[in-house]
Amino acid sequence: MKALILAAGLGTRLLPYTRHTPKPLFTINQRPVLALTIARLQRAGCRAVIVNTHHLHERIEAFLSENTWSLPVTVRYEPEILGTGGAVRNTADLWADGPLLVINADVVSDIDLAQVYRYHRQAGCSVTMVMHDWPEFNTVTVDADDRVVEFAAGKPQAGLRRMAFTGIHVLDRRVLDHLPPKGPAHIIDAYTAMLKAGEPIAAMVLDHPYWRDIGTPQSYFLAAAEQMAPLAFEKALERRPSALIERFPLQGDGSDRRWYRIACGTRSLVMVDHGIRPARDGQQEVDAFIDIGTHLAARGVAVPRIWLHDRFSGLVFLEDLGETHLQEVAARQTNSELLLQSYRKVIDQWLHMAMAGRQDFSTRWTWQTPCYDRELILERECRYFVDAFLGGYLGRSETYADLASEFSPLADRTIDHGIPGFLHRDLQSRNIMVKEERIYFIDFQGGRLGPLQYDLASLLIDPYVQLPPEIQKELMAYALRKLKTIANIDADEFQRGYDCCALTRNLQMLGAFGYLTRVKGKRYFEAYIPAAVSTLQRHLNSQTTVRLPRLTAIINEIADEER
Repeated sequence: MKALILAAGLGTRLLPYTRHTPKPLFTINQRPVLALTIARLQRAGCRAVIVNTHHLHERIEAFLSENTWSLPVTVRYEPEILGTGGAVRNTADLWADGPLLVINADVVSDIDLAQVYRYHRQAGCSVTMVMHDWPEFNTVTVDADDRVVEFAAGKPQAGLRRMAFTGIHVLDRRVLDHLPPKGPAHIIDAYTAMLKAGEPIAAMVLDHPYWRDIGTPQSYFLAAAEQMAPLAFEKALERRPSALIERFPLQGDGSDRRWYRIACGTRSLVMVDHGIRPARDGQQEVDAFIDIGTHLAARGVAVPRIWLHDRFSGLVFLEDLGETHLQEVAARQTNSELLLQSYRKVIDQWLHMAMAGRQDFSTRWTWQTPCYDRELILERECRYFVDAFLGGYLGRSETYADLASEFSPLADRTIDHGIPGFLHRDLQSRNIMVKEERIYFIDFQGGRLGPLQYDLASLLIDPYVQLPPEIQKELMAYALRKLKTIANIDADEFQRGYDCCALTRNLQMLGAFGYLTRVKGKRYFEAYIPAAVSTLQRHLNSQTTVRLPRLTAIINEIADEER
């Protein structure tokens, strides 16, 4: 058996991703689909593989040359894309000694290719097309004797049925007689000509094989998720899963990621979909999620275990921590002492994350910025607040330039008074899970090095819980006492850093709430804006570390209007 893998396509339905990566190099469980196809052909007894290329051919050719294959792999570049018929004709010199198995490079399936080849040798036809029932693609008419009748959509005549072509076919050299001598050519045109000439085409009809193409973002997501889920469970269970795996969507967060619970019997995992990789190079959100999550777990931080991931598809399979957030635990607490106990546990775990996570942390893992610095404060917190909240959400006329003279010292003092540590950067109650009375941190992909007071401020001024000021003060004192047992910390310096971080965090929250509500249409975030405004007003009017009179006046005005 020799095989032709069709890898020349433009992948237009997968734009913009195919601008930087050709479709055959899209990965499933960190292996390009092209490599998976070659491996399947090898297992089927294939003696040689031909790969035609056109779009981003140098990427495909580099991949093939950089890897070692157990069978000969020949590349045939097409300066002008030739279509399937043209590719078959263009490689005719490489398969002169027998039938050719042709398979699309975007097919992921469990179809037994050795069985397909044997079926063709026994069918007595020049062509065998592998068919299955897939209503969306049922365009080939097949008769009761499993012979192709025509290529047309619509309802078939009595005794005939419409089937879908899998993109897998085996053909003899007789097909070449029905192809034009040069230029692009469609193989279906050749097959139609064969039928008109009375030459039969066999249909190998399979009963619901696993089959996916990866020609669209959704079909690629489904193929990757369906192929990786059993492997993730195999790692988690230490055995191959035997039960059906089901997938259920979960409510998302403020990002564009999609979350799912996947269940197999009584066990479950969480799958997060970051989306297809938007650029070939550079650290992306999914990379930060994987790299930082792996680092924190290795340092003994309470984060969900990552069982399996694929950086290109953006899929990550995690330990399932259940559905109980700290927000729900806090809402159920009517006794202040019990509420304090819950938050002391969180602070204990947070301090471990801040100190242990800092050790051997690499800024290469971070996404967006390597650390929490002055530029980040000014651009991603202060300017974000002005553009997304004051202007975008409230429609006010203030600009960033109007407040720049106050934002600048705020940024300076936030950094100057900061105690260095690992910074989660979104340590609020919805990113803290409680499972069997244990605390876990999720959504750590924004992590970086920075002032550890920032995470404490995120926790205590969290608008989802709205801790009373006296509870915040007591927890602040508890955190300082705990920190002093492991580091030489000046209490006043810590407080000054906390005052500044509480302000910058509050500005970031309001910017995010305004953006998510107005731009992303996630209007449930709007309910938390009044609490965030009230907290910002209280901190601006009560702390003495940095005075921001113009910002204070604006927030006082906004708070008065909300009343």
